[in-house]
Amino acid sequence: MDVSDAELVERYRGVALDHDNKGQFKGFLRRRLLINRCLDCSYWINPPRPMCPKCWSGNVEAQEVSGRGKVQWFTLLHQGVAGAEPSHPYVAVVVELEEQANLRMHSTMVECTPREVACAMAVELAWQDRDGAPLPVFRPARAAERRVPGPPSLP
Repeated sequence: MDVSDAELVERYRGVALDHDNKGQFKGFLRRRLLINRCLDCSYWINPPRPMCPKCWSGNVEAQEVSGRGKVQWFTLLHQGVAGAEPSHPYVAVVVELEEQANLRMHSTMVECTPREVACAMAVELAWQDRDGAPLPVFRPARAAERRVPGPPSLP
């Protein structure tokens, strides 16, 4: 599903779309978390930029990441965000993705209460539609996916 730049702008009204982040948002439409990556030194770049801050290469492309990571920090917003109220705050998080140290993504938490959110909490990618456009959010990592697999069982 490839959309034109005009269609992308229509789907993500109010978002500051540009040449650097349009690959990321096109990925969102396919429910794929894409982060810019330098094709010369393999450094992940977020927020998206036209040039690698590590090696200064302009050879940058949006590539898919796992969506797994840990909560770096979070805050509870009790007002000023749609749906936020004193009895049920909006949980804004910064997640450090597992692909690279300090590769961070700003988002929100779902499928848990605000009291359950903690720094260093293992999280995984989920998706939430807002005004008809999918956006990445995070949820607590499922216990089965956090376990290290053991040796295979014998028949």
